[in-house]
Amino acid sequence: MRTVRFTDPTGYARHGEWTGDVIHADGKTYDLDEVDILPPTEPTKIVCQAGGYMDHRKESGFEDRPDRPELFLKTPNCIVAHGNAIELPPGRDSVEFEAEFGIVIGEQCRAVPEEDAIDVVAGYTCVNDISNRDDQEKERNWVRGKAFDSSLPMGPVVATPDEVPDDATLTLRHNGEVKQETTREHMIFSVEELVADVSELITLEPGDVIATGTPFGPDELAEGDTVEVEFEGVGVLKNHVTSR
Repeated sequence: MRTVRFTDPTGYARHGEWTGDVIHADGKTYDLDEVDILPPTEPTKIVCQAGGYMDHRKESGFEDRPDRPELFLKTPNCIVAHGNAIELPPGRDSVEFEAEFGIVIGEQCRAVPEEDAIDVVAGYTCVNDISNRDDQEKERNWVRGKAFDSSLPMGPVVATPDEVPDDATLTLRHNGEVKQETTREHMIFSVEELVADVSELITLEPGDVIATGTPFGPDELAEGDTVEVEFEGVGVLKNHVTSR
């Protein structure tokens, strides 16, 4: 199942199932062009993995395989829905896309054993970890570099785990050109390992998201660009780029 949050033609926020080119909700069927897609979840926090694929670690100058996931946080102000704008932060010269997929948590949990981790996963969504390299390179905790407004496009749906193959392909297209592509099986840490590690010290709430990291190929964005993240089984997250 691929669940979606949206506002109907009256402006009422609803939950539905996205099937093909329509959404089914509350006994009605809506065409995509008559609704506004909302972020697929309302997390209290987004826990992000840095360097989730070895090819990206190597292009960033790190040859070693980490002993555990390296984590940072994004906050709810970062979230941008499918179809909405990524606003470039003012005065910054290097702002890049990073295609990822997100693990959406389905229930409150803490210290989840790896063998039980999939039981707390509601599903998966597409994520674009927009990164302000100007500040990221100067900071220790990446607050300005990662947690600025509109720095986390996410959506368009949450796909249940059975919809997403173990070798699902993750692709990013920048102005129609494929710039990033990998498969889930190339992740350094599995979904189960990530959920277990994050939940060891952090209570996860329903709707929270673990962003799993990006593969080789992040590149710069500019005003007027279009960027699409596609994750097999989830669909396509599409956003355009503006500046203040």
